[in-house]
Amino acid sequence: MNIGRKEAVAVSLAALLVVAAFAVPHLHLGIVTPLINSTPEQIKSFADAAPIFGWWNAHIGWGTVPAILIGAAAVVWGASIAQRLSWRWLTVTVWATSFCWAFALAMIDGWQRGFAGRLTARHEYLRQVPTITDIPEAVRTFASRILDFQPNSWITHVSGHPPGALLTFVWLDRIGLGGGAWAGLWCVLVGSSAAAAVLVAVRAMNGEETARLVAPFVAVAPTAIWIAVSADGYFAGVAAWGIALLALAVRRTVRWPAVAGVAAGLVLGWAIFLNYGLALMALPAVAVLLCAASPKDAVRALIAAVLGALAVVAVFAAAGFWWFDGYTLVQQRYWQGIALNRPFQYWGWANFASVVCAIGLGSVAGIGRAFDIAAIKRRSGLHLLVLAALTAIIFADLSMLSKAETERIWLPFEVWLTAAGALLPASARRWWLSLNVIGALLLNHVILTNW
Repeated sequence: MNIGRKEAVAVSLAALLVVAAFAVPHLHLGIVTPLINSTPEQIKSFADAAPIFGWWNAHIGWGTVPAILIGAAAVVWGASIAQRLSWRWLTVTVWATSFCWAFALAMIDGWQRGFAGRLTARHEYLRQVPTITDIPEAVRTFASRILDFQPNSWITHVSGHPPGALLTFVWLDRIGLGGGAWAGLWCVLVGSSAAAAVLVAVRAMNGEETARLVAPFVAVAPTAIWIAVSADGYFAGVAAWGIALLALAVRRTVRWPAVAGVAAGLVLGWAIFLNYGLALMALPAVAVLLCAASPKDAVRALIAAVLGALAVVAVFAAAGFWWFDGYTLVQQRYWQGIALNRPFQYWGWANFASVVCAIGLGSVAGIGRAFDIAAIKRRSGLHLLVLAALTAIIFADLSMLSKAETERIWLPFEVWLTAAGALLPASARRWWLSLNVIGALLLNHVILTNW
């Protein structure tokens, strides 16, 4: 197999970045390190396997064999199955495969540690759920409880996000689906559906042939390690469907494009009330708008989407929560915590090593192919989406509000980067896909990830 120059450069740089990010913490280079002003116990807790948030712990579990079998099947038969299935069955199969792959990877760590207990830790949402006895009051007073060191301060993850994230788990609890197992199942179901959403979006913008090439890469992407189980997996799924609906509206591939546009706005509007950082999904949204057949189509879809998003903003404003107030306060809360001891001199570049681990070297090779001037000029949707997601990650990094844990936090952008594998030459795709699968299995077996 011949490796093209773009792939070789991208993968070589990414591999060097990962090696450096894992090596530097052991070189004692002053502030170029994952954690400062900390005891050995704190370093062990928060930076043992930096840049990945987890702990060095070679292990196997009852998810080991299923994960190997699913990954191997995707490599051997994934591409051919993607070509043979009807479109409807392909999207369902990709979603199901993505779910099973994520669940199997989680089970390598065991049922409690890998799945049911992930969202019940002391800093997680489920610890806050029992304290919510009045939902309207919780929303109305939400912003006042964001800052730390108050008697009624929200716990870490609740304070770091808009109220939509907490409300989701409160609502699940209210309908009888309380506890870590149900919350985990919700996050993995929605998070794994991002694979299907990516297919839908790529089909709308690039055509079905390209979407079928994307299928194996998104079905067994390494991002599944953190989709199962983290709330960010849920956020990624929601945001992905918002972009997919926008693509359908822009390209007018559905019977009622205006309805799809409003739905896209509603979903993306909900997304920014799950995670402040999802305001950066505006960049992939712009990429989709650029793919419109005409300016009129783009404007129509944009107006519909904006109306949908404003409806969500209006509902929360009427309930007493103003997004910009929350965003201002959460920046202050961020610097009240461990972020103060996570130097940007290390995380400013090591964050990208975390992304490489989350998407796999095969996806990195595809990203190298995304820098194609001719494809960009003809407004190829997949190229533009990949570059938009990459740009969003760069902006998120420069904000200095994402230091560490970005393999999880940036999942809403990373799921689009995994689709870049479709840009690789046909003769090389299986090889690069196998590298993604092997990388995911290796990482999941040697590092006990926090999520």
